[in-house]
Amino acid sequence: MTPLERRASASLASIFALRMLGLFLVLPVFALEARKYPGGEDPALLGLAMGIYGLTQGLLQLPFGMASDRFGRKRVIVLGLLIFAVGSFWAAAATDLTGLLIGRSVQGAGAVSAAVTALLADLTRDEVRTKAMALVGASIGLMFALSLVLAPLMAAAMGLSGLFVLTGALALLGVTVVVWGAPPAPPLVAGPARGRLKDVLSHAGLLRLNLGVFMLHAVQLAMWVAVPGLLVQAGLGKDHHWQVYLPAVLGSFVLMGGTFAMERRGHLKKVFLVAIALITVVQLGFLLQASGTPRLGVLAGLLFVFFCGFNVLEATQPSLASRLAPSAVRGTAMGVYNTLQSLGFFVGGWLGGYLVKTWGSQALFLSCAGAMLVWLLVALPMQAPSRSAPVRQTA
Repeated sequence: MTPLERRASASLASIFALRMLGLFLVLPVFALEARKYPGGEDPALLGLAMGIYGLTQGLLQLPFGMASDRFGRKRVIVLGLLIFAVGSFWAAAATDLTGLLIGRSVQGAGAVSAAVTALLADLTRDEVRTKAMALVGASIGLMFALSLVLAPLMAAAMGLSGLFVLTGALALLGVTVVVWGAPPAPPLVAGPARGRLKDVLSHAGLLRLNLGVFMLHAVQLAMWVAVPGLLVQAGLGKDHHWQVYLPAVLGSFVLMGGTFAMERRGHLKKVFLVAIALITVVQLGFLLQASGTPRLGVLAGLLFVFFCGFNVLEATQPSLASRLAPSAVRGTAMGVYNTLQSLGFFVGGWLGGYLVKTWGSQALFLSCAGAMLVWLLVALPMQAPSRSAPVRQTA
């Protein structure tokens, strides 16, 4: 990487990390802490308050991405982070569950993922794009693992409102990183085709990736409806689940370097397809564990393999999407991509809970394996994009 690319990757990964750390710190304790608020005894309202973030974010990723094509990446990112901070402080000041629901929905309205990813694509060459996206993915994964350890301790010390204050403060810190830390974005080139949605929705390669990111995140969230229960059945108390998650996440990062080497040798498609196949096999492994007596060692191994495949796909998919999309619609393309990602979370959580409640965890894992197999078949004809000219190298 050039100095500009290293600076862009580090600063934009830190924006994701600051925002996601605030979100992840809230999630492990939200369902328990929110019950203490008036209205918290209503499970339906509680679930809506927890999940509304993903819905509003999914609805607004595309408008934010299109706006970044027309008005500039940094302006849109700063606006989104400020909206996210307002939602966080609103939730911190909430005195009942309805206030929490409003705050969470405003948080989701700060949908900057598409604009941040598009800016990172603008500032990096194709040959290092996957490495840059992997740094973003690694920062998110690390924040997730860190939150599993810190969230219960911090919730006990400062309560849910204190966690929301911290989330808002981290978002404002992200604004300073955008303004002073991230390199300037390349100038926009005026033209009638900027941000045109039709060019994205008619692109076969982008459609494959959009289906893929929907499937991946639907499966990821759906499996988490049942995996904690399997760990408990295997003899690991819920307060100690991080002892499995954290090594699995960190260990999978160690293997990420092989992805970059394979990409440099022209084997990106093979790596991509193998990662999909690995997650398919993991779902079948969970199906076997759910059909008998779960064993902790087997579950830990399956989670390690899952995170290996998941992290590879988290790095390569946005990289491929940004490389396939014409520069004039890159923000729009990433907006569609992130919309499908958020909707995958929403559908995965809803459908996963329904499958477990109606037919049990075996039906859940069988459905997840089927979804991954469909994606594998759809992805088979994919073609890795050719490398484009280098980006400007001024700081």
